[in-house]
Amino acid sequence: MSKTILVTGGAGFIGSALVRHLIRTTDATVVTVDKLTYAGHRSTIAPVADSDRHHFEKEDVADPEAMQRLFETCAPDAVMHLAAESHVDRSIDGPAAFVETNILGTYTLLEAARAYWDGLDGVKKEDFRFLNVSTDEVYGELGEEGHFREGTPYDPSSPYSASKASADHLVRAWHRTYGLPVLVTNCSNNYGPYQYPEKLIPVVILKAVDHEPIPVYGTGENVRDWLYVDDHVRALVDVLEGGSVGETYVVGGRAERQNLEVVHTICDILDDIRPSEEVDSYRDLITFVDDRPGHDWRYAIDPSKIEDDLGWTPQESFESGIEATVRWYLEHRDWCETVLEDRYEMERLGTGEGAA
Repeated sequence: MSKTILVTGGAGFIGSALVRHLIRTTDATVVTVDKLTYAGHRSTIAPVADSDRHHFEKEDVADPEAMQRLFETCAPDAVMHLAAESHVDRSIDGPAAFVETNILGTYTLLEAARAYWDGLDGVKKEDFRFLNVSTDEVYGELGEEGHFREGTPYDPSSPYSASKASADHLVRAWHRTYGLPVLVTNCSNNYGPYQYPEKLIPVVILKAVDHEPIPVYGTGENVRDWLYVDDHVRALVDVLEGGSVGETYVVGGRAERQNLEVVHTICDILDDIRPSEEVDSYRDLITFVDDRPGHDWRYAIDPSKIEDDLGWTPQESFESGIEATVRWYLEHRDWCETVLEDRYEMERLGTGEGAA
């Protein structure tokens, strides 16, 4: 019998990649739950919208009645929790939404899951899992050396990372206190198709092809460990299916790059596949801007545990993944324009809702 998996935040960047992957590669029934704020858009799950194994629910994870109803009507075998406000700059300007969704929303979902799980019995109860998908930003920053591992102490720097750290602690507490069978993953920086066009990589691509200044924070020497989104969602499925209850798995691409190096790589790819008639190189558009507050210096992940225990490894190198990403954005300018226009309309009307 196929499983039913409830994916929160399933119309966002990583969530939608997970939903598409589950429908494409498994026989699971997937229930996508998304509030459809600015970064969640129905178009991201359009490729699987016609599947009879996919169902969409526009709900807020912080709504107790809605979450209780979903568990009662969908009877999931697993929850993959990705719903979150996730942009560091936005968390600095407006932290309240991050507290509400990332902390209160996780608490509300945990309570609904616990009540549901308590009512199960037999194999369905034994096999139920709650996977909390988190970020390496909860660990703070690294110096020139070292890597984040599963036992690295938490030291979040921004309202965003603090809210995700809080959610992680809640999930682990619900396991230790109530026995809820949970798993936690902390991933490095994701990139790939359908990423909302305010993140670094899509910003660079879109600014470059429009011949606008490409903004780079500070000196551009901050380091991130980059992970192609399809590799990440494979890791999530591996953890859900084979991870040990109560355990944490850090997921990284073993692809450390300085931010400026990432920008240079994108510019060089564009120089090759879409040469500009206005500048000698897209690198000429790079503009350094004031650094953001609390900008962590370096992140890097040692994913040995998930590699050794579950046999997961990235399939994409940074070079192959970033070229595929650049080509996707060049071919999907209409998608970028649509989601940005919808965000503008949401903010103009003050609805906080995305387009259906």
